[in-house]
Amino acid sequence: MVVADVSVRVAWPADAPGIAAVQLRAWQLRYDADPALDGDTLAAAWRQSLSRPPEARHRALVALAGDQVVGFALTGPNTDPDADPATDGEMAEFTIGPDVTRAGHGSRLLQACADTLQADGFTRAVCWIEATDDVLRAFLTSAGWDADGASRELADEAGTTLKQVRLHTALA
Repeated sequence: MVVADVSVRVAWPADAPGIAAVQLRAWQLRYDADPALDGDTLAAAWRQSLSRPPEARHRALVALAGDQVVGFALTGPNTDPDADPATDGEMAEFTIGPDVTRAGHGSRLLQACADTLQADGFTRAVCWIEATDDVLRAFLTSAGWDADGASRELADEAGTTLKQVRLHTALA
């Protein structure tokens, strides 16, 4: 019997290059980002972030195929103005490498996020997703997440606007 070597665990600083590579591939696909973006600089930023999280309840999780990072997520207290940071958690990032979707990594990573948020004492979780990302929305709603009516627009320094909607789920 062949058993796949796949897992999810808390990210280590040594995972920074793998996280940066997944993020760059996703950005290139999602935002038509410049393929010459500096992966080394991004990896250094991830290494710093993973070495010194803002508090114990801020976590980075990685989905692995063998020892290769194929996805990552960030969890922690929800900082939205209408949230209670003691009981409301947030999945601040959820990215699976575009070349490994539909292989179960997203389901494992999502379950690990829910388990981690619940273990950290949160009873509700939210995440913000692009309003036009129907694939991610369908994935999350099939797992019990639902839109809660909140939306926002983020603008970058070039004036490009990104519209997002908020999804939520109970962590019972």
